[in-house]
Amino acid sequence: MDSATISKPHERLAELLETELEGVNTLIRARMASRHAPRIPEVTAHLVEAGGKRLRPMLTLAAARLFDYPGDHHIKLAATVEFIHTATLLHDDVVDESGQRRGRPTANLLWDNKSSVLVGDYLFARSFQLMVETESLRVLDILANAAATIAEGEVLQMTAASNLATSEEVYLQVVRGKTAALFSAATEVGGVISGASEAQVQALFDFGDALGVAFQIADDLLDYQGDAAATGKNVGDDFRERKLTLPVIKAVAQATQEERAFWQRTIERGRQSEGDLEHALALMGKYGTLEATRADANRWADKAKAALDVLPDCEIRHLLSDLTDYVVSRLN
Repeated sequence: MDSATISKPHERLAELLETELEGVNTLIRARMASRHAPRIPEVTAHLVEAGGKRLRPMLTLAAARLFDYPGDHHIKLAATVEFIHTATLLHDDVVDESGQRRGRPTANLLWDNKSSVLVGDYLFARSFQLMVETESLRVLDILANAAATIAEGEVLQMTAASNLATSEEVYLQVVRGKTAALFSAATEVGGVISGASEAQVQALFDFGDALGVAFQIADDLLDYQGDAAATGKNVGDDFRERKLTLPVIKAVAQATQEERAFWQRTIERGRQSEGDLEHALALMGKYGTLEATRADANRWADKAKAALDVLPDCEIRHLLSDLTDYVVSRLN
């Protein structure tokens, strides 16, 4: 990687953690192998090699580096985090009936739903094997809790996604489940394995939690005002998929009777026609909900950065702060 061309914080972080990341990738390839079912590495490789940023495993490695951790358990935990993330993506795409992820066809489209679900199950099992190898009950507890919270968040989203009664509070619960839970677990286990103090482990959890919430709110906002080429999603996908995300929840909360009827038809009943997305955007513009959502994302980013103050003052900490800024800078 040419240092002169690296400007994004996650790229600088990847350069700093290059050796550890290579170790994580080697371990992932070794553990996604299957002697009896060649489809497992085929499906897994499609997602794992898709050019994702490896953000979650990097958070684990960065947390361990903050405390100069000398062992190799952080490599196993970073691979665990990536396996959990990949398993949830495989399951999500089946649930959402998605055809595209990171600008490429999804596994369920290239193979089938059964393969995606079963390979996701296999990766969950592999992730638990890796956790156990660290011989830390506390780490096992944190990651097992995160896996349960992620599943809970997905089920909650399924029931809340098209229900106009869904409040900002429920939305936050969904986000904490489906996104922030793995961010916070990723940072927390990096601290635990490194022998960080309780206050520092709590700070790492708080950082990951707030970063995850900011990340997801930003993602949901980009769905309505992002660049499809940059995001790999088409503008308005969430609207077409009848997902009630924060910009819409804020618009519904202020809607007139006539506007509420529009949201009921398009989101609750899914009867959408030409021009509906434009009308939805106009209603969000009327109530300034995109700006309000951006302000929420920035607030969570500030919260994440404040949590870092307890941690050792070093290059990694400053990069984590820059990463937080970058997550929300995509919105400006």
